[in-house]
Amino acid sequence: MTRDAPTLFSTVSSQFIADWLVALRSLCTQKHYLSLLERSDLPSDLHERQVRITLDQIVCLYQLAAVETGDEMMGLWSRPVRPRALQHLLTSVREARSLTSALYRFSTFWNLILDDYQFVLTEAENELELRLVPRQEDAVQRFGHMLILKLAHGLLSWLARHEVPINGVDFVFSRPAFEEDYTLIFPAPIRFDSETTAIRFDAKVLGPVQVRSSADLDKFLENAPRDWIFTLSQQHTQSLRVRAYLSQIDWCDAHLGGAAEALHMTPRTLIRKLEADGTSFQAIKDALRRDIAIRRLQVGEASIEAIAQDVGFTSAASFHKAFKRWTGVTPRAYRRKSP
Repeated sequence: MTRDAPTLFSTVSSQFIADWLVALRSLCTQKHYLSLLERSDLPSDLHERQVRITLDQIVCLYQLAAVETGDEMMGLWSRPVRPRALQHLLTSVREARSLTSALYRFSTFWNLILDDYQFVLTEAENELELRLVPRQEDAVQRFGHMLILKLAHGLLSWLARHEVPINGVDFVFSRPAFEEDYTLIFPAPIRFDSETTAIRFDAKVLGPVQVRSSADLDKFLENAPRDWIFTLSQQHTQSLRVRAYLSQIDWCDAHLGGAAEALHMTPRTLIRKLEADGTSFQAIKDALRRDIAIRRLQVGEASIEAIAQDVGFTSAASFHKAFKRWTGVTPRAYRRKSP
């Protein structure tokens, strides 16, 4: 059985977007906020319980909230980012001749917009670093820091017509319990508790900008943030490569040895590389099964027994036990609470 690509089933925890929800609620009445959640197929009590959030739900909420709040960053920064700001940003970086120049234009643009932070772009030993430096003492908005760094990466990749490799990402905030969610966003080593939030690129790989038409620009804006929030790469980290491998085989063949052979390394080497990514083969396998099961429960009317079999469980009872361990509720309860 062939399954869909990993990015289709990738989910993040509700804690990952908690800062965003807090910011969004400050811009809306309670009725409007609940309406945004409902139209994005998100539960009204999302902030009160742990659930998994899909890419489609994030994209839908962003597209609705950015328009209806009149703030394209939806309260994530001290000053509202007015409508059409993203369009002006794309127009500016599209005129750059190199990706390095585009990164400079990106930093200049946001330094004209933001009051609470400024971007500093530096180059040392053939590495470009884009740092987000605070201008005042405010609480760190984790989702905002993630989103604006990912926008920089997404724009560079759009201009290059391929996903630009990242040397590393730093966040000034402490390591969260949901740190694995960040690996779905940034295909690179991630550090927490850093002096500043930053993203680093190898200057040698930042080549010329590929021509982008007005139609390309319009499509990017129409799809936002789908084309730049979630990574399209399965090659930068071993964990994403393993997830990609597992998504294409039958569960009965989903063993460490087979994955290691497919990735042209010994099982011991794969274990070591996954440990460097902060994960394990079993954790990746469980995460993929969890995300596929969540998708099946949210979309369609397949029985829980059929879903259990679809994600490689020999019995519904073992699936129930595993699903409750993953999400805190049974499959039946999850389906009942889903929009």
